[in-house]
Amino acid sequence: MIESLLVANRGEIARRIIRTARRLGIRAIAVHSEADAGLPFVTEADEAVCVGPANPAQSYRNVEAILAAAKSTGAQAIHPGYGFLSENADFARTVEASGLIWVGPGADAITAMGDKINARNLMAAAGVPVAPGTTDPAADLDAAVVAAAEIGYPVMVKAAAGGGGMGMGVATDEAALRTEYDKVRSFAERMFGDGSVLIERYFPRVRHVEVQILGLADGRVVALGERECSVQRRNQKLVEESPSPAVSPELRERILAAAVRAGEAVGYRNAGTVECLLVPRQRDAKGAGSASEEFFFLEMNTRLQVEHPVTELVYGVDLVEEQLRVAAGLAPTFDPDALAPRGHAIELRINAEDPKRFLPGPGVIRTWVEPTGEGVRVDSGYVEGNTVTPFYDSLMAKLIVNGATRAEAIERAKTAVAAFELAGPKNNLPFFAELLENEEFLSGDYDTAIVTRMR
Repeated sequence: MIESLLVANRGEIARRIIRTARRLGIRAIAVHSEADAGLPFVTEADEAVCVGPANPAQSYRNVEAILAAAKSTGAQAIHPGYGFLSENADFARTVEASGLIWVGPGADAITAMGDKINARNLMAAAGVPVAPGTTDPAADLDAAVVAAAEIGYPVMVKAAAGGGGMGMGVATDEAALRTEYDKVRSFAERMFGDGSVLIERYFPRVRHVEVQILGLADGRVVALGERECSVQRRNQKLVEESPSPAVSPELRERILAAAVRAGEAVGYRNAGTVECLLVPRQRDAKGAGSASEEFFFLEMNTRLQVEHPVTELVYGVDLVEEQLRVAAGLAPTFDPDALAPRGHAIELRINAEDPKRFLPGPGVIRTWVEPTGEGVRVDSGYVEGNTVTPFYDSLMAKLIVNGATRAEAIERAKTAVAAFELAGPKNNLPFFAELLENEEFLSGDYDTAIVTRMR
């Protein structure tokens, strides 16, 4: 097993990785910005190094500073968490070229999946369903117009190099396409340094379901069930649950098999997520036929996901430990041929944002009391007295609950949300209290527009 691990991230995910590392007897090393010096992940690490000012480009994305920290502390491996440098193939290559162990998929797999168009084409060749769309970037507006006419409106205009729900727009006709194309291309050039644009069929009513995969050290790829991620604002997730209430046993078998093929197509190692769109069947006059039937590959996230805890609770595994074992060339702690889910788990992302418009609301945490009890887990990045700054993502904590059934998990979530005492920054706990009483959510028959309908 790895003996010393540098965590190239911050907040709750850094704290969560450090927790597993210390349980395994691995020396945990944190890197932090000047703004994060007082956060729990820094004090809980065995060693911590400041790598720069608050600006992520000068700290958490500062490759030279992070590698210098690894060298000065004698780190053997680097875990990138999610965000920042986690899906940067050049960083992965640099880490390995420096003689360190990279806790993540190979750089070639990151590169292959990092471009949405290339990923679509690879998946189609591997027999994974993809939505109708372009096989090459729409070189200019005229090409986008032609492609959209062939695909059929409405269409999604997407940044080929984008991710995390960023760089996307919907066009219902040519006039809207002309506006969205320029907007997305400009955003993509500014944010990703790549203005390539993909045109894809847009489905007005869809569910967002993803599959957790793990590429093992022996070359096998296994799937650890699916997660439902349809509660979103601005194409970014707020709630995840496993298993999905929309997925039948027959559909589960098909979607998990497709996810494994996706991983095998790029020789995937370590943890990753295959994201899909589920298109519900058309309802008849009596409302029957609401179960999802058709699914399409959306993208592959070549890293650990924010929502990995719901899979951990349903499958009884520690995915960070499994990542470390794969990186060290070790067998998993579980039998890949006997994976069996148990119960139901739900994760709520507790963000520093107002619960109506979801706009950021950073500030000093005056009160922070986490809920406890059977089936309740909190992965947090802050404690009372810390400051949530405007420099980073608004995620403060993840409230995860599990129970024998979905209904039991929901009841535990209601109790936990009511018991979570949080004052100072704006927060979205009131939204979750509303969602957990929403009939559409409670029924399990909801889609990605549920938050819009609630607002």
